[in-house]
Amino acid sequence: MTASHLPLSISVEAGDEAENAIFTRIRHEILAGNLADNERLKVSALARRYGVSTNPVREALQQLRGEGLVYFVPNQGARVRAIDTDFVRDVSEVGQQLEPYLVRVFVETASQEDIDRLEVIQDRIEALNFADKQQHADLDRQFHTTLYGNHYNRVAFKLWQQHREILWAISTRVPVAIGRREAIFREHRKLIDCIKRQDVEATAETLHAHLRDAGRHLVDRLRIAQRGTAG
Repeated sequence: MTASHLPLSISVEAGDEAENAIFTRIRHEILAGNLADNERLKVSALARRYGVSTNPVREALQQLRGEGLVYFVPNQGARVRAIDTDFVRDVSEVGQQLEPYLVRVFVETASQEDIDRLEVIQDRIEALNFADKQQHADLDRQFHTTLYGNHYNRVAFKLWQQHREILWAISTRVPVAIGRREAIFREHRKLIDCIKRQDVEATAETLHAHLRDAGRHLVDRLRIAQRGTAG
């Protein structure tokens, strides 16, 4: 994994809620492609865009620089770093290592109530069947938060939240293939079955494969989209 593509910060440290909100909005717009690769980020223009003073914008740009999403050019100021497939691959690979670590504690401690909750959420995911992408993302977040949310390692949990936000924002650029949608349903059900058996290793392996395939799908779809744009 190349250093230039690593998302560096573990959590957002902002002076106040306004700075935190502006940071989140600008980051989402960069990742979703609403702010173009290499686009110049003028502090005054962004302040007008979001209806705030220039100070929270400056603070947000510095934080985004720390995450590797913004770079500074002498005498020009801040610009958007290109969100390329290498960046997406690297963020995805971090999740492939992190999430199996987090899920192990859940398998060892899950109650029947926890498993019932997973099944209810998965029922809702399948009933929705990707009809609303944002609603699907919310349900998927609930599913995975159920798996990791009670882990004692809060640093690792917050890191997972950050990586999820990054990948979700990027995924809004491209549609989910029908075959991938069906695979998500199967993989979630397999995870639940492994958890019911209290098979820690099988759960971790299934989750790793689920994340690996999701990452590959996103990279492939982005590559196709970029070729279409270039053409």
